[in-house]
Amino acid sequence: MKRNPVIDAEFYYGATPEILLRASQLRKNMTYAEKCLWEKLRARKMLGLTFRRQHPVNMFIADFYCHRLKLVIEIDGSIHDIEDYRIRDKGREDEFEKFGLTTIRFTNEEVINDIESVIRNLTEFCRRRLSGIQANLLFQ
Repeated sequence: MKRNPVIDAEFYYGATPEILLRASQLRKNMTYAEKCLWEKLRARKMLGLTFRRQHPVNMFIADFYCHRLKLVIEIDGSIHDIEDYRIRDKGREDEFEKFGLTTIRFTNEEVINDIESVIRNLTEFCRRRLSGIQANLLFQ
């Protein structure tokens, strides 16, 4: 039986074909805040890093993902202020951590109203992560 190299890619962390299909649908229906941030991340605009949008990670779909940095970026609407959603979000982050992934969260309002601050904070975080990766490579 021929294997699908896309589904087998390690950066999907075992996502099922159903999750891959759902992610594809979400890419076609991104929120306004997600579109705003995507314009700043796409085409290696931030530090030459590759980001993927609506990226499958096991049974979840991350809003944005950078495999090199093992970084998940989530953009949260006001519904995430509700306690049940906060608990669910914490569970997602815990699952991401099991794969060695770090999650950064921004609100829709932050992205829409102050995208430059979001980009500055994200760029600084990515620079620190890149420095750590490079330092680790020196000691291996």
